[in-house]
Amino acid sequence: TRYWRDWSSDVCSSDLGYDHKAMGITAKGAWESVKRHFRELGLDTQAQEFTAVGIGDMSGDVFGNGMLCSNQIRLLAAFDHRHIFIDPAPDAAASYAERSRMFALPRSSWADYNTALISAGGGVFPRDSKSIPVTDQMASVLGLPDGTEELTPDEVIRAILQAPVDLLWNGGIGTYVKASNESHADVGDKANDRIRVDGRQLRCRVVGEGGNLGLTQLGRVEAATDGVKLNTDAIDNSAGVDTSDHEVNIKIFFDPLIRSTEMTLTERDQMLVEMTDQVADTVLRDNYLQNVVLGNARARASMLVGAHRRFIQALEDSGTLTRSLEFLPSDEELRQREGAGGGLTAPELCVLLAYAKLHLNEELTRAGTADAPGISDQVCAYFPELMQRRFGERLSAHPLRAELITTMLVNEMVNRGGITFAFRAAEETGADYGTIAVSFEAVRRIFGLDEVWASIEALDGVVSTATQSALYLEVRRLLDRATRWFIVTHGAGFALPAAVSRLAPTVQALSPRVPALLQGVERERLTGRSQDFVAAGVPAALATHIAALLDVFSVLDISEIATRVARPPEQVAHMYFQLSERYEIDRLLGSITALRRDDRWNTLARAAMRADVYAALAALTARVLRSFDGDNAGALKIGRAHV
Repeated sequence: TRYWRDWSSDVCSSDLGYDHKAMGITAKGAWESVKRHFRELGLDTQAQEFTAVGIGDMSGDVFGNGMLCSNQIRLLAAFDHRHIFIDPAPDAAASYAERSRMFALPRSSWADYNTALISAGGGVFPRDSKSIPVTDQMASVLGLPDGTEELTPDEVIRAILQAPVDLLWNGGIGTYVKASNESHADVGDKANDRIRVDGRQLRCRVVGEGGNLGLTQLGRVEAATDGVKLNTDAIDNSAGVDTSDHEVNIKIFFDPLIRSTEMTLTERDQMLVEMTDQVADTVLRDNYLQNVVLGNARARASMLVGAHRRFIQALEDSGTLTRSLEFLPSDEELRQREGAGGGLTAPELCVLLAYAKLHLNEELTRAGTADAPGISDQVCAYFPELMQRRFGERLSAHPLRAELITTMLVNEMVNRGGITFAFRAAEETGADYGTIAVSFEAVRRIFGLDEVWASIEALDGVVSTATQSALYLEVRRLLDRATRWFIVTHGAGFALPAAVSRLAPTVQALSPRVPALLQGVERERLTGRSQDFVAAGVPAALATHIAALLDVFSVLDISEIATRVARPPEQVAHMYFQLSERYEIDRLLGSITALRRDDRWNTLARAAMRADVYAALAALTARVLRSFDGDNAGALKIGRAHV
């Protein structure tokens, strides 16, 4: 019951709700961002000590919970509206224990910190002091100029914000960082004008935004341009809102059961308490996956700047996005960044991620995709396992069934396919978003991508995030091509369950054999790619499987050919890859991939040429197979004279 609070709700006249502070859910969600940023820097926040400064105090929900998310934090300094705390050389374990004590102490402030635990040269200072003496230790950790002996409290706070530390954790109220080309009046937070700094003045490595509006968007962009790792507050502290959404949607399901007396309010509340950890795990999973897609987006920002530019234009044209309000760069600025080998910054990618999900949600809602066969029954996955076990298919009667399914599908498509996945598929094929979504689901299920993604996630802390991003990219390439294959070959309105039932057995049976079926340069390419992954720490079996995914993609065509020519898929695969090697298909596809994709027409040309090559190879394979009897076809060595 410690996770609950009294509140009023439209669902029931008397209600209980999750206590976000007791759960620590907002801070834990933001900590998923912090962990990801540091993993990209090669540091494990849960196992290696690191330095931090912060905005807030231990009585606060976000600051307090955040500073308890790891026992490896060496908190050098923090401030709130009452005090400034400085500990130049903290002991990580002892200071963690003291922060825990203060968090449990009602209405605590930094004045309650046990000063005996503060290292030499530090202390707790009231913000209303006329001046604060600066010790050598303070000057060192805050990066102050030699000879600094005394500063005003405001000057000390500015120094804390600019300290050369690993993490700046914002758990307070107010805006403390702007861009150098913004005025304090532009910010609209007069109370903090005296202490606010510019993004380019930050010397931390990572910013965690547990609180709202701690930085202006232009301040974030400026900091990111100077190498600071950060997202936006909307990404970092989304877990609180996500928890509330889950809570309300669960209660909406229970409401008619209570009204019909099938369940008492007490029984419902007990079940809600029992599901607290399951809800928290689901919410934090959302934060984790959003950081994965953003990490992958940062890794490919320079390569996809053209697609990002076109997507922003499309969102503007549809009235979904007002570029100036979101501080996104103009087309001309994006072209300049592209010419310099850059792209959107991390905070800008966060904005585009949000709009990608909003736009796709609107499109799938309009298309009624939640009612499509094979998708319409997926609502159960939204709810905690306890509800799934007890209520099963009854969950499909939820009044917001379509909205919940759409939300889950949108998150999966964008988190897995990338920010522009659906847009590029629509741009290249002309398909509606509903067809793209059903095609995505077909590919995901037929190729068992959930298991592949889980295998990559299991490498957290084992391999670098750069290696994981490379693995994710290989999966995305399969996802891109196979989704387009379904759109082209099946069109709109195809039956998802039937397609999966027909193709999945062949794909699953033949996929493990593909590496051995490859020949010549194609096998060499696969071997080289797999060895690169293994050298980076990827298990050999997974390395080979992922390196072969683009070759496994061809099993879709192989399966269709086998049906048309009435030959076993294994025999068709042997012929297909033999012809592919004989006519240097791999080289052709590589040349197409290397073509420019800076504008829509180049992108469409690349897609069309790639589709033509695959179609020609499939047609050639079928033609050759028809020219030989079934007993000999599998052992043939193909020469030009046979075609």
